[in-house]
Amino acid sequence: MYRNNDYIYDAVAQLDDLSGIPITIESGRKGYDAILTINKVQFVVISKAEVRAANKGLVYAHIKETSEKTQRPIVVVAKFIASDIAKEFREKGTNYIDVAGNGYIKNDNLVIFITGQRPQTALKTNQARAFQEAGIKLIFNLLSDPKNLTVSYRELAEKTGIAIGSVSNVMKELESSGFILKTNSKRVLKNKPELLKRWLLAYNDVLRPRLVKRRMRFAEKTQYMKWKSVLRISHEGNFLWSGEPAGAILTNYLKPAAFTLYTDKNWQECAKLFNMIPDENGDIEIMTIFWDIENYKNDKQTVPPIIAYTDLINTGLDRNIETANLILENELPNIK
Repeated sequence: MYRNNDYIYDAVAQLDDLSGIPITIESGRKGYDAILTINKVQFVVISKAEVRAANKGLVYAHIKETSEKTQRPIVVVAKFIASDIAKEFREKGTNYIDVAGNGYIKNDNLVIFITGQRPQTALKTNQARAFQEAGIKLIFNLLSDPKNLTVSYRELAEKTGIAIGSVSNVMKELESSGFILKTNSKRVLKNKPELLKRWLLAYNDVLRPRLVKRRMRFAEKTQYMKWKSVLRISHEGNFLWSGEPAGAILTNYLKPAAFTLYTDKNWQECAKLFNMIPDENGDIEIMTIFWDIENYKNDKQTVPPIIAYTDLINTGLDRNIETANLILENELPNIK
């Protein structure tokens, strides 16, 4: 029996019924969510409660890893897949099924495409206080620096800028959820990879949209060639690269095509200092710094590694995901 993903049966039954093509399920094979056989072709199932913009990067990373491991076609099976993600899946040739019966399966001569079935309401995940704005800020500090587990709630409140009562509530919730082990002498962060995944989803879904200031572009094309020198201009305030530029700086593995810049100044100041122009389709995203900059200073002009990792994963692009995993391995060894 599946662990909390019996919806695989529901999704497959719906697609079987609507398509008229028999689909068999094998659920007992170790290491797989399930194996579907359609017209004698075996598909490895990746099951997700839901797929939407906030977690699509993680889904693409899972697809890539599973495909390389199994060398078999993959199908994503979910309770809910957002319509824009379903469209993106089809454009990328990614097979999927949801419990409403919508699906896209293409492999050699096999083609199934069903759309327009009424989708289920998107799941309200991460509704606990730990994964709302105050909790997201606190967990960021716990994952970024394990020493924060040893300080008082008052110090944590000062570091994160959230109320001491919120600190207490979130810490209790993390403890009851198995993410913090509390002994007589100390606190220990447990299940850190899973906590990072849940934090990433909540950050993308809840906090990050509130941090976006403006999309912009460089006024001169030559500036893209010299992006590394942009922040060396004398200025007041804090300006830190994230996403692809941070990935390039931290790993030397990536040539940035899109730019993410976190700052405590407004976008007008960015435009003036760095010769940028507002553009709704611009490839420079200006974001608000939400953490205490004094606690996470470095000489590389990059955001804390967990932010760079998250912004790279969020793109869903293979090269960015590979770069994010290098950052996780080399810059965040405490999270393994």
